[in-house]
Amino acid sequence: MEPSLENQSDASLVIAVAKSDQRALEEIYRRHSGVVYGLANRLLRNQAPAEEVTQEIFVRLWNEPSRYDPERGSLRSFLCAQAHSRTIDYLRAETARRRRHDLDAATPSGPRYDVEAEVVNMLAAETVRVVVAQLPANERRAIELAYFQGMTYREVAEFLDEPEGTIKSRIRNGLSTLHLQLARAGFTRNEVGQ
Repeated sequence: MEPSLENQSDASLVIAVAKSDQRALEEIYRRHSGVVYGLANRLLRNQAPAEEVTQEIFVRLWNEPSRYDPERGSLRSFLCAQAHSRTIDYLRAETARRRRHDLDAATPSGPRYDVEAEVVNMLAAETVRVVVAQLPANERRAIELAYFQGMTYREVAEFLDEPEGTIKSRIRNGLSTLHLQLARAGFTRNEVGQ
């Protein structure tokens, strides 16, 4: 008979999860899934995505248990912070999807090809590639992850193992340089990204 996990601390259960102990994850889920789901459902006001976020949080704990540091707070607080962050990301993505859908619905259909706009876009894209290639490596990498791979500032910071404020500064500096170089090349904000 396997020993009961009910009396073990959250920290010891996370250590067991790190050793691929599925029972430890089940116990953590039993203890904390209700509050994680409740937070996600309160923010999303929709059961299906709240369940999806909850599942994602516990899968992430299974895959990366070392992200939890018991010295920085309780496991429940950690899981709720993860759920809050993931829920905000979901809401942002859903808002962007709705905007694209609304824009597509409002855009008249039919063939319309603007050669001049296409040429301007191609020139702007080439200028952006050249300028981004000339940025310092740390600014370029942060911008590539945030804008070309769609990561949030927090995800970029975690991926690069850097403070989020540092990542924001690098992206801001890189974008400032990019805007300046585009302006010098004669592109207005309206022309870039038409």
